[in-house]
Parts: sequence; C-alpha cells; structure tokens
Amino acid sequence: MLSVVVLISGSGSNLRALLEATDSPLFPARILAVGADNPAPGLAHAELFDVPTFVVSPSAFESREAWGKTLLESVDFFKPDLVVLAGFMKILPPHFVQALNGRLINTHPSLLPAYPGAHAVRDALAAGATETGVTVHLVDEGVDTGARIAQRSLAVQAGESEGELHERIKVIERELLVSVVRDIAEGRLNLNQIS
Repeated sequence: MLSVVVLISGSGSNLRALLEATDSPLFPARILAVGADNPAPGLAHAELFDVPTFVVSPSAFESREAWGKTLLESVDFFKPDLVVLAGFMKILPPHFVQALNGRLINTHPSLLPAYPGAHAVRDALAAGATETGVTVHLVDEGVDTGARIAQRSLAVQAGESEGELHERIKVIERELLVSVVRDIAEGRLNLNQIS
C-alpha cells in the first residue's frame, strides 16, 4: 500500500479527487496527512475524510530554509512513500526537494515545458495557444522543470476565458493525478526510471 502526504495552498480540488479515490478499499494508496502553507480552505476536505492536517506558514519563519526544514520535518513525521504537491503554490527550498528526491511530484496546468510558473493558463491564452493541458512531473529545484511523468492535452476553445479554461483543465488534472498515483502504487510506474 503506497502511503502519501499531500501538500496544498488553496481550495484542494485535486486533493479532494485523491481523497475520494483512496477512500475506496480497492485503491492501492492511502493519504496519511495533508499539509498546507496557510490555513487553506482545502484542508476541510481532509477533515471530512478524517485525515490529519498540518499548516507550516512561511511567515512564521525568518528564512525560506527554516520554513522548509520545519515543513520537511512535518512531512517526514508521517514517513510517506510519496509526497504530492496538489496546488501547492510555494517554491520549495533545495534541501526539501533533495530530501524527497524521486518521491515528490507536482501537477501543473499546461503541457510542460510550455508555460511554466504560476500563470500557466493565462500565459497559454495570451500566447494564442490552440492546445494546452496538464502535466504531472517530478519536482526538482527549478520551477516546473522536473522530468515529466504524464501529460493530457485539451483544445483551447475560441473565446474561452481564463477561468473557463482553468476549470476544464482541472477536470483532466484530477483524473490524471489519480491515475498516476494508482500507477505508482501498482508498480506500473517507477519514478526512479523517469528522467
């Protein structure tokens, strides 16, 4: 059984999809805890599923490194096999990433390497992209530069707003994330072989 800690910053729609999937006794993974960098509304999803939560706010620390050290200690307390960034909007310090090397994945609302960063959907629309999608990737020390694990695409519709496109991306993002976690848990996907 694959054990997972999920980190979020916002509403937690990807987290909710994972919680619903792992709630089934047939799903080969369990969420041990959910952490956040602020009192995120998405933590309520974890509470509904009786999953422990923790908050490690960067504003409570003198440096990003000190914050990262405490965040890592909070994650390590649960000894997860996998850590999933599901809408976690803070750049993690290098020592955090290195400590979880090969066990830390992220979802991103574009077909990386196109449109990295916090405004991927806006950037795709501004560039006049006719296609975008979602990527699940390993986390490295860059911004959305880690090795790609899986991608799904969708066509950008004419006249679509940023909000409308982002909502459509979220649907396939949730599906892809659940699928990747299942594949890791069932041994069909070995993160040590991704490069």
